[in-house]
Amino acid sequence: MQFTFDTILFLISSAFVAGGIDALAGGGGLVTIPALMAASIPPVSALATNKLQSTIGTSSAFLTFLRAGHVDIRQFVLPAIGAFLGALAGATVVQFVNPIFLSAIVPLLLIGMAAYFLLAPPLSGEDRHARLGRMGITLCMTSIGFYDGFFGPGTGSFLTTVLVAFAGLGLVRAIANTKFINLLTNVAGLTAMIVGGKVLWMLGFGMAGANILGNQVGAWLAIRYGGKGIRPLLVIMSLALTVKLLANPDNPLWKMF
Repeated sequence: MQFTFDTILFLISSAFVAGGIDALAGGGGLVTIPALMAASIPPVSALATNKLQSTIGTSSAFLTFLRAGHVDIRQFVLPAIGAFLGALAGATVVQFVNPIFLSAIVPLLLIGMAAYFLLAPPLSGEDRHARLGRMGITLCMTSIGFYDGFFGPGTGSFLTTVLVAFAGLGLVRAIANTKFINLLTNVAGLTAMIVGGKVLWMLGFGMAGANILGNQVGAWLAIRYGGKGIRPLLVIMSLALTVKLLANPDNPLWKMF
């Protein structure tokens, strides 16, 4: 596909913002996936290209948190494996979904994301007693992994919420370990998309460079200040993108009624 300079600049800027949001609280896909679809990229290719740039950006944030000593790989290796397998399955399934249907449900999923960010309880910054054991956490992560492979936006926030609410982690440690698990779900989803031949490589690598910078800024802010204050922004962003997509008279959603 050929893109104008303005379109490429728009997509790279979106990737930078998404990287910062991802490192802080997750939800960067709420920026990049609608942006890619607005550039007339087919839905599955948009998901695949987003997965490429997100994988590279997430690995950057993960290394930052790892060097800071906030990641516990031994404790979360089993949940991470479950998330990996779930994402592999989700990314395989989505390639067999009708693109028209996928385009139509994206606005509905964005509305769901806005409701989640608006209604989810505030997350604690202090470590607490875990409410679920390792197998329970693994089942949660496997389910979220499937969602990440199938669609993706908000995955980081879902993972962080589970780690705070059920694994007993404080907010910064939860965000850090989310990067570890999210990296594996991204790798799994990207692998399935590569096999399916859906990735736009040059665009994905260009966006990845901006995503790395955004992730570094976001990871620094998360370590220094925590992930507070980002959720209202995500609610506004989700609703704004929903309005933008629904305002398009060619959106397949209108053809379903």
